[in-house]
Amino acid sequence: MGLSENIRFYAATDVGRMRDHNEDNYLVDKKLALFVVADGMGGHAAGEVASALAVRIIHEELKKERDLIENQARSNVRRAAMKEVLSLLEHAVQRACARIHEEAKADATKRGMGTTLSALLIAGSHGYIAHVGDSRIYLLREGRIQQVTEDHTVYNELIKRGKLTRDQIEKVAQKNAITRAVGVYERVEVDTLTIEVLPGDQFLLASDGLHGYIAHTAELEPFFEEENGEVAANGLIDLANRKGGKDNITAVLVRLGAGDHRDSVRARLLALKRDVLAKMPLFARLHEREMLRVMQVAEVLSFEPGQVVVREGDRGDELFIVLSGLVRIVRGDAVLSEVGPGEHFGEMALIRSAPRSATVSAVEQSELIAVRRADFFEILRKEHELAVKLLWQFLGVLADRLDQTSRDLTTAREELAAEDITNEIFPDSEEGKSPFAAEERSPAR
Repeated sequence: MGLSENIRFYAATDVGRMRDHNEDNYLVDKKLALFVVADGMGGHAAGEVASALAVRIIHEELKKERDLIENQARSNVRRAAMKEVLSLLEHAVQRACARIHEEAKADATKRGMGTTLSALLIAGSHGYIAHVGDSRIYLLREGRIQQVTEDHTVYNELIKRGKLTRDQIEKVAQKNAITRAVGVYERVEVDTLTIEVLPGDQFLLASDGLHGYIAHTAELEPFFEEENGEVAANGLIDLANRKGGKDNITAVLVRLGAGDHRDSVRARLLALKRDVLAKMPLFARLHEREMLRVMQVAEVLSFEPGQVVVREGDRGDELFIVLSGLVRIVRGDAVLSEVGPGEHFGEMALIRSAPRSATVSAVEQSELIAVRRADFFEILRKEHELAVKLLWQFLGVLADRLDQTSRDLTTAREELAAEDITNEIFPDSEEGKSPFAAEERSPAR
């Protein structure tokens, strides 16, 4: 049984203590493995209309493509199919956005309505996320809770830009205003993410009426640990109400069951992949959500002994990191080095298209992580804060490489400038030749 068929979910919503109607909506479709939370906004109950339209249209759009999603779940490895599913999810959000915007233009009482939206679709061994606004998705894995979506709010934007202190931001009147919403305009920028899911993973989709009362992810631990999912979901609602209940409250808890041996192998490989990437200077300063974004585009490739990874003179577009095994780097007939787990080569291919300067071949059975230039540039385009970190770290890598090159050149100059003192050491040798010259010219034994 695949992970997408081995899912339990528990959902609850509540109007809260200060609102007279509930503008939150959620959707769960276990057969499709689709889970959505939407928090509407707008006067005269227009927010409720917007959130209801959003979850309904996304559901309809994805149901039309059920065969494609199920095929991907079965194939489970083709990157092209994975990208197709993610694009499908984003397209569904854009369809909902256009429909809500059209409805608002047709009815003056609904003018300006919109909704946040956080959606999770699980197909095979991957989870696909689409996110707009300030609802959230959390992931519990191996005892660690992390927020995998980013809030699109004034507060978060000010934090990222670092222009004000947290105390100063607290005094900003509209700090909780959202900067993106589905339906306010005809189109919206959608954050998307693919996560390789594992047995035992738990996801929590929460509207801000719930997570607004969560000061630290540790407060969620008792609810993830609660065996009875219904008790956990209702407990989250009670928590928000006890702390004030100033907004509508929605929680959707998704739990993946046990897997098989192949899932255990995947889990070990995924942990190794994350650790190797995190130790690279290029990715060393990224936080967990950013690491997930990088891991989304990091593909693991296998090579047999003697198989060529890259060939000298060929144009390449990949950075390679050795996950396991050993590879040899050769230029012409000279062996330059051998590279083992955790080491990398080809990083310049991420920023320019140029012929490879050496041939790299597997010495033994090896697994390599490959990050392609097109995927790297996509991250830079879509994730501005992450782009700054990556480019800054890349400058550091290039600076280290330049320092090493300068040291090598200095050493080479010193060796070339060294005075030939053979005559002084062997003054009686014929024509100033070393007494070992004849032996040096003789054939190798």
